[in-house]
Amino acid sequence: MIAVSTGGERLLTSRLDEDKLDQLRRWGNGLAGAENQELRATGKAILLLIEEIEALHVDLWTAKTSRTEDNDADRDRDAAETPSLDRALGARLRRLGRAVKPGSGVAVDE
Repeated sequence: MIAVSTGGERLLTSRLDEDKLDQLRRWGNGLAGAENQELRATGKAILLLIEEIEALHVDLWTAKTSRTEDNDADRDRDAAETPSLDRALGARLRRLGRAVKPGSGVAVDE
């Protein structure tokens, strides 16, 4: 639990884990079955918020998974497009007018 101070007030905040969501769900169900109309509305609101939180968790998971797959695809594409070090150095040495011993990557003065 994290203590946060805002303008002299001290608020306690913490993440909603599965146990807390279950507790809220029990409260929401209990209030939704109450005789008092305001309590029923409060219970239904709690249940709607829990549904939204769960939908947002799914959306976040999907976005993270999609981003990971996109990064893997980009990395594979970059690896396929990037020439090997030997070929890159050989091409550079040829441009500079030096011969390269085939298969060795070693420049040989002619």
